[in-house]
Amino acid sequence: MISNTAKYALRSVLYLAVKEQKDKKIGIKKISKDLSIPAPFLAKILQNLSKHKILSSTKGPHGGFGMGKDPMTISFLDIVEIIDGLDMFTECVFGLKVCEQGEDKKELCPVHTNSRPVRESLHSLFKEQIVGEIAVTIRSRGRDIYI
Repeated sequence: MISNTAKYALRSVLYLAVKEQKDKKIGIKKISKDLSIPAPFLAKILQNLSKHKILSSTKGPHGGFGMGKDPMTISFLDIVEIIDGLDMFTECVFGLKVCEQGEDKKELCPVHTNSRPVRESLHSLFKEQIVGEIAVTIRSRGRDIYI
């Protein structure tokens, strides 16, 4: 239900939260290689997250990316909202006209109505998943395979 861009963003933020070291940045080439994400595409994603202060970036030979905010204050929903917006949690999965008409949306397609509990559940899950908590769990297991 979320875009590949949002998946890459979530993985990247988790990666940086797990690897976080005080005042140390990780270069785009290393992140790209470790996560198997094309560097130019990843760079755009990380720049967008930096613009929204989720990440911080430093230019230059010792530059790279790090956490811009405390990972314990960042939910998965925060990241998805920056990348994809929140429409997926409310809009018709098929984009049918009947679901778009009228502000009160009294008449919805059957799929829209039937998918509402799933969309609401996913919204709650993303809101409850905190990057810092997930990073702590990954570090405690001593393996990076989860990212």
